[in-house]
Amino acid sequence: MPDPFWRNGMIGKREVIVFFAALSFCFIKAYAAENLSDLREPYNDRYCTTCHGSDGRGNYGIKAPRLAGMEPWYLKRQLENFRAGIRGTHSSDREGIAMQSMAVKLSDSSITDIISWVGSWDYVATEITIEGNESLGQQLYIQCASCHGANGEGNEALGAPALRGQNDWYLATQLRNFIEGWRGSHPQDSLGQQMILMAQSLQNDDGIKNVVSYINTLSRK
Repeated sequence: MPDPFWRNGMIGKREVIVFFAALSFCFIKAYAAENLSDLREPYNDRYCTTCHGSDGRGNYGIKAPRLAGMEPWYLKRQLENFRAGIRGTHSSDREGIAMQSMAVKLSDSSITDIISWVGSWDYVATEITIEGNESLGQQLYIQCASCHGANGEGNEALGAPALRGQNDWYLATQLRNFIEGWRGSHPQDSLGQQMILMAQSLQNDDGIKNVVSYINTLSRK
C-alpha cells in the first residue's frame, strides 16, 4: 500500500489523478438515484458502499473512512453537518467536499435509514498503515483520553466519537485537516473548533504519526 502520509506537505500528482478517477465513479453510481424518497435499501450500491466499501470497512484509494462500527449518534451528526455545509466546504478538504455534495441530497428520513442500515454491518479489523513511536504517542494521547476515553471508546455525552478501530490513515488525515483549519472552523461547529485547538498541540507530522500509532494499539478485536 502506498504511504498514506504527506510528502513534505505536498500531495503527489499520481495520488490526485487516482483520487478523482475513483471519485468520479462514485458520483456516476450515485447520480443514478434521482428520487431519493423512493430509495430505502438502494443506498447500499449508490451512496455508501461504492465509496466506503460493501462491508463499510473504508476505502483508502479515495480516503473514504470506515463506517462499520461507527456510533449512530456520531454518524447522524456528521451527515447533518455535511448536509448543512458545516463540514466539507473548505476548498482544501477535497474528500469533505465530495461527501458534502452527497449529503446535501439527503432528507431526515434518508439519514435515519442509512444509520439503521450501517448499524447492521459487522465490524472487521482495520489494516495498520501508519507506524510511529507508540510510547511517545501514548503520552500525547493523554489529552485525547479526556474526551475520547482511555481506550478510545468515545463519549457520547461529550460528543467525542470512538477512535479505536477507525482507519489510521483517516485519523491522520482528519488531524491534519483540523490543524490546518480545513475542518472544524465553521462558526456552528463548536466541537470542531475544540478539536482544532487539541490537534494543534501535536505540532507536526511526527506527533500525528505517533498518536495514531498508539491509537492502533487500542483497536477493537
